[in-house]
Amino acid sequence: MIRKQRSHEDDTVLVTFELPTVIGANSVYLVGDFNAWNQHDTPMHRNGNGTWQITLPLKAGRQFQFRYLVDGKRWYNDWEADSYVSNPYGGKNSVVITSSDHAA
Repeated sequence: MIRKQRSHEDDTVLVTFELPTVIGANSVYLVGDFNAWNQHDTPMHRNGNGTWQITLPLKAGRQFQFRYLVDGKRWYNDWEADSYVSNPYGGKNSVVITSSDHAA
């Protein structure tokens, strides 16, 4: 699940990424072009209800590709992403769009 809200500073959108509890996991990382596809840079945090979540400030008016990396080996898309694009590995990447409408 993805939630977006206006940031009170500059031209960013606060984007909350959430992975549901149905994904059995010990660790989840958010990996995308916003962190140069670094598989260890953006760990998600498990909430009390078992979901995995992280909120990032992303530049408004852009599109960002991303995927969830579970336990260092399983890749998942967000089925509520704004769009999907093919990746060079024969799969799809999720896309989140931070339209200017979301910026403060």
